[in-house]
Amino acid sequence: MDFSNNNTVLWNFIHQMGIIAAILIAANIIRLKVPLIKKVLMPTAVLAGFIALLLRTFNIVKLDVKLMEMVTYHTIAIGFIALSLIIPKKEISYSKVFIGAKSGALIVSSYLLQGAVGLSISIALAYTIRPNLFKAAGILLPMGFGQGPGQANNVGLTYEALGFSGGQAFGLSIAATGFLVACTFGVIYLNILRKKNLLRKIDETAVKHTASIEDYESKNEIPVSESIDKFSIQIALVLVVYFATYALAVGLTKILLSTGADFAKSLIPIIWGFNFIFGSLIAVTLRGLIKLFHKTGFMKRQYQNNYLLARIAGYSFDLMIVTGICTINFEKLAGLWLPFILMCAAGAAVTLFYLRWICRKLYPDYYYEGFLSMFGMMTGVISSGVLLLREADPKFETPAANNLVLGSSFGIGFGFPVLLLIGMAPRSDKMALISLLCCLAYFFVLLLYMLLVKPRSRSA
Repeated sequence: MDFSNNNTVLWNFIHQMGIIAAILIAANIIRLKVPLIKKVLMPTAVLAGFIALLLRTFNIVKLDVKLMEMVTYHTIAIGFIALSLIIPKKEISYSKVFIGAKSGALIVSSYLLQGAVGLSISIALAYTIRPNLFKAAGILLPMGFGQGPGQANNVGLTYEALGFSGGQAFGLSIAATGFLVACTFGVIYLNILRKKNLLRKIDETAVKHTASIEDYESKNEIPVSESIDKFSIQIALVLVVYFATYALAVGLTKILLSTGADFAKSLIPIIWGFNFIFGSLIAVTLRGLIKLFHKTGFMKRQYQNNYLLARIAGYSFDLMIVTGICTINFEKLAGLWLPFILMCAAGAAVTLFYLRWICRKLYPDYYYEGFLSMFGMMTGVISSGVLLLREADPKFETPAANNLVLGSSFGIGFGFPVLLLIGMAPRSDKMALISLLCCLAYFFVLLLYMLLVKPRSRSA
């Protein structure tokens, strides 16, 4: 075997990942050293993605776009699986679960509202001045704004296979614009709140939290390094779950193909595009089985390490953002600039006004923190929401951070019908219109749930 640089198959992955790693480190230095960039609160991974995009666009650095797309696809699933394997440190109170469920409904209702806005624009343009426009293109607005580059990439590629020329670039461009909206508006709004003294006062004299062994390791865990390293076990758990996810997707694909139904076939790309949901469910199931084995005495030691699993998830999501943004191909947006601009502008405005209104209803005691965190997440990713929240609530004294985490978990359940809409919308012109109506109908169902359902009495 040739181990030299002539063997491109052997060295291509290392070469490409080395470039991405160098850009990520450079972006971190820029963010720390350049005052303007630091004030904008742009996540390092987002900045690295834009730098990589510029370097690739101007042919300064050669990046393997196909490889970057593969990395984007796999890292979103790996990240969610790692998060789902984390063991909750303590039982969550009923009140937190209740507001977490409402936060999940808020997240999904925002997707639906963005989807309704996007579909309204794409359908209206397709029936008027852009007759060749893919009518289901509007679904990519919530995928880009609400879900981020991972799902914008997956659904964009799925829609490209169904006839939407430039679908992947369209979705990724919306995701990149969403990050800019989250960062620029977030900073402007934070400065306005500071000038008006509307942010809660921070006790600067309070003792800062000092990390202890409990932050890195729980009781009865396997040793750091015995016959196998603890980190190796975490990687093995994640990859076993991901392999089971792949096997499940293969099985579901074969079952759907055996039916011969057109609608069943249209669900296949959605299964593979949203493999991270199935991965999360399998991971939660495995976590439950391990807990059961502990209760029955079959297992004595704890194999998951929350700290290491969180680091796996964090690295996966950072890598997903960088590789997702850097694969945008602006040339493929030719003829799509009008819907792109209209959707991004309308999506940003509608998301802003909706969240400002609904967050006052759901989070009356910490409205500004709740709004900033949700707006950051619903135009970027969860890390964007955390960054904005950290500026308003540095010590996470409000439940806003918890709402992001619990809300995302409940959002998987509330959001399942959205998967059906994603598969249904591109089937025909009629289905695109029906999908628009379904988005609005389900939006109002969730809205009524958030406004009308009250916590039951705990005194009984």
